[in-house]
Amino acid sequence: MSTTTPDAPLPYYEDVSPGSGGLPPRAWTAGSDAARLSLGGDWAFRLSPTATAEDESFARPDYDTTGWDTVAVPGHWVLQGHGAPIYTNVLYPFPVDPPRVPTENPTGDHRRVFDLPGDWPADGDAVLRFEGVESCARVWLNGQELGVFKGSRLPHEFAVGELLRPRGNVLAVRVHQWSSGSYLEDQDQWWLPGIFREVTLEHRPAGAVGDFFVHASYDHASGEGTLRVDAEPGGRVTVPELGLDLATGESATVAVEPWTAETPRLYEATLATGGERVPLRVGFRTVVVEDGVIKVNGKRVLFRGVNRHEFHPEAGRAVDLETMREDLVLMKRHNINAVRTSHYPPHPAFLDLCDELGLWVIDECDLETHGFVDLGWRGNPVDDDRWTPALVDRARRMVERDKNHASVVMWSLGNECGTGRGLTAMAEWIRERDPSRVIHYEGDMSCADTDVYSRMYAPHEEVEQIGRRAEAPWAEAELDARRRALPFILCEYAHAMGNGPGGLSEYQRLFEAHERCQGGFVWEWIDHGIAKRTPEGELFYGYGGDFGEELHDGNFVCDGLLFPDRTPSPGLIEYKKVIEPLRIEGDGAAGTVRVTNTHDFADLSHLAFSWVYEAGGVEVDGGELAVPPLGPGESAEVKLAGRPATDSTGEALWTVRARLAADTAWAPAGHEVAWGQFPAAPAPQAPAATAPSVAQAEGRAPSAAQAPATTGAAAVAPRREGDTIVLGPGVFDPASGALVSLGGLKVTGLRLDVWRAPTDNDNGAAWQPDERYGLIWRALGLHRLRHRVDAVETADDALTVRTRVAPAATDVGLVAVYRWTADAADEGRLRLAVSVTPHGEWTCPLPRLGVRLGVPAALGRAEWFGGGPGEAYPDTRAASRIGRWALTVDAMQTPYVRPQENGARADVRWARLTGEDGTGIAVEGAPPFWFTARRWTTEQLDAAEHTPDLSASADTVWVNLDHGQQGIGSQSCGPGVLPPYRLDAGPAEFSFTFSRI
Repeated sequence: MSTTTPDAPLPYYEDVSPGSGGLPPRAWTAGSDAARLSLGGDWAFRLSPTATAEDESFARPDYDTTGWDTVAVPGHWVLQGHGAPIYTNVLYPFPVDPPRVPTENPTGDHRRVFDLPGDWPADGDAVLRFEGVESCARVWLNGQELGVFKGSRLPHEFAVGELLRPRGNVLAVRVHQWSSGSYLEDQDQWWLPGIFREVTLEHRPAGAVGDFFVHASYDHASGEGTLRVDAEPGGRVTVPELGLDLATGESATVAVEPWTAETPRLYEATLATGGERVPLRVGFRTVVVEDGVIKVNGKRVLFRGVNRHEFHPEAGRAVDLETMREDLVLMKRHNINAVRTSHYPPHPAFLDLCDELGLWVIDECDLETHGFVDLGWRGNPVDDDRWTPALVDRARRMVERDKNHASVVMWSLGNECGTGRGLTAMAEWIRERDPSRVIHYEGDMSCADTDVYSRMYAPHEEVEQIGRRAEAPWAEAELDARRRALPFILCEYAHAMGNGPGGLSEYQRLFEAHERCQGGFVWEWIDHGIAKRTPEGELFYGYGGDFGEELHDGNFVCDGLLFPDRTPSPGLIEYKKVIEPLRIEGDGAAGTVRVTNTHDFADLSHLAFSWVYEAGGVEVDGGELAVPPLGPGESAEVKLAGRPATDSTGEALWTVRARLAADTAWAPAGHEVAWGQFPAAPAPQAPAATAPSVAQAEGRAPSAAQAPATTGAAAVAPRREGDTIVLGPGVFDPASGALVSLGGLKVTGLRLDVWRAPTDNDNGAAWQPDERYGLIWRALGLHRLRHRVDAVETADDALTVRTRVAPAATDVGLVAVYRWTADAADEGRLRLAVSVTPHGEWTCPLPRLGVRLGVPAALGRAEWFGGGPGEAYPDTRAASRIGRWALTVDAMQTPYVRPQENGARADVRWARLTGEDGTGIAVEGAPPFWFTARRWTTEQLDAAEHTPDLSASADTVWVNLDHGQQGIGSQSCGPGVLPPYRLDAGPAEFSFTFSRI
């Protein structure tokens, strides 16, 4: 017998309202002189499988919780042994029937018993505040129901003064994983229910500050700031440094230093009412769109940004203050100046840190309905008037909480919600409440509700068109004209998933070339890998599908510039170089360097410059460089010191560095901000220098022998010795022509190699128009090539091996000819010349082109002269600096959460692999080559799903010496590899010279 009818009221967790019983939203403050009590810590906890499995008696003060479990608050119950997290990018992990949710609705009952401190004031009122609960909460205090709220990443408050008792207060909170609010929170992240931000009790004395709004504008023409603070109730505002003592609502204009992300000047102030004193930090700045450009304090700004989800690999979205600061310090140290708070307002303390350290912020509303896209947006809440109050409530809670932060320069309506009347209502409310900021939303190409034209993953050629205001027209002429007059940003670009992203430099040049293109925000800041351990205790990071999800999106959640443990990835090192706020370009022949300041506001007085002259990778001389304190946009040409008199030989390079001249809040003096490197004029030849170039602490080689040049002496003839062919230091198998040893060192499987373990960007995304080469390569069979030996030929001067390399089931292939020679004057060196000719119709580029070989596992230390210290690929090599470097083979690996191609070093002139005793193998290349060394094969790397799947070989280090590499691109969500970085199949010749150390 049915217990409901179609017209029956929905339960509170399914109705479309934002909640009930709560107080109006107000501005957040980090502290005041009013008493506060944190209610974090261990809470009693009971998990039920449905929303109605248990009654509400647990809210009674006398309820016995014996036998309940315990969870930490802030925290997520699914990360504390109760249930499991779920990862989806777009799809809702439940049937789409808004506003209804499944009966299977995990529900966590939380209870906390607390006493008031002995000095808790007896007068006044009190407020119970929740900073964040996912996804719907019902609250009781001492048995009295306070209300219900939704909006997981937003604050909610209840008046509780009359309910408090000195001892034994019982706070009960029922939290439902799924609610109507879940339809508004489909934000490409883990679904993690729980009370994940702080719960506090705040005393509200008579005359306490209710809400307040700090208006602090700046007039760049006069250099004056105007301050007005509106407050309820009224009071006084004092700014001692400026000599201000104002009534609330009163304005004053004085000379000030403005706030910018580069110069985050804050003035300490106090708001005092009859019952409370609230500290303020005031930053004066003005944000406008003028002449189609976003300007702050009268100047165009360029956003060098990232998208940031809140995440910790063990605590989920329960991120502590220390971790927030660590994030921002890392951003500043890597030249990042802007954050989009994807896709919800962050913890409010994060914005305090942005004010203090200096970052531009797009503050985004807690809203995304992306799961409706595959339904043709049918039923989308943002275009359903019944949901509009909930949408406006979310916008209001964001704006009221965060309105006093100088760092916040844009309000974002949300993310990937399609279009609809609810968004318009949100924009109208925000514009009326706070006309001093720009309104952002990416999902509506008409830009009807926004002040900025925003896109995701637009390819380079389209960005160039947009920069010229020549993009494809919009259907409505009036809206099209309006959009063309707006500034442009890429709110997401350069998808940092796995190895990559590629193409950053080309985007940055477009941002710099076109005034309208005001930068972008890389997706995203951190890999959301959840910490797990193997049965043996080895740490690794789980992603979608590792927790038993029915629907999931795999490792798409691991797409950040940081690894889950907050170690910078090669992508972050590359991004730092690409966006560095000055250009250092040199003319080595003239002995000059040109420095251009690309800051928006700061001059260069905060930087100290130095130069180093290196020959053959060895530092010969160096010193300080006098660069004037150039203003933004200014350039100067500076004379370098004369060529060092020290005898040196080898390739000569100048390297100029810009470092912090003094300590800052985010880095110590000496921190490198930018660098430039360029060739010097040829130096006179002299004996090789052997001094170290820089300290080992930088990861560079303490010393390395200069690789000798080919002498051009008479060649050594190959000869038969038993069942082998001997040529100089090389021993070959006569049947296959394979090199089996070099100077007594075992060598395994040297042959042509074109396969790499596809990167996430190689495999691409189904919704992107570019070809997904990772899938094409696998379908073609490049991972299972067969090597046919057609001839092994010996002559007086060479051993020649002719082969055909091809996959099964197709007629395409590569003819590879290996020609081995040795010099009579130096029989310790063995030269290999390789020629490659494609056969058949190759319709795709190659992953790589070079040779692979195995050497003994004892050779675990690598040294090389070339690009470093980190990995690089054709379109991710801006941060690769030429020098002598040294790392262990293990340290050369990049531990992507899902293993894939990694670890190549670019532009290598010579490399060595040695053991602890210093013996080993050396190789030179012509032209410079890509060098990779690892303790597993490419095939093993390809098969691995997580890092523990990779087992080091007990007997072999596998080495790739590549003539070419396919670029990386950003196609896991963005555009593919740009044409200049594609490794198209074509005739190729390259050579290597091997020697035994």
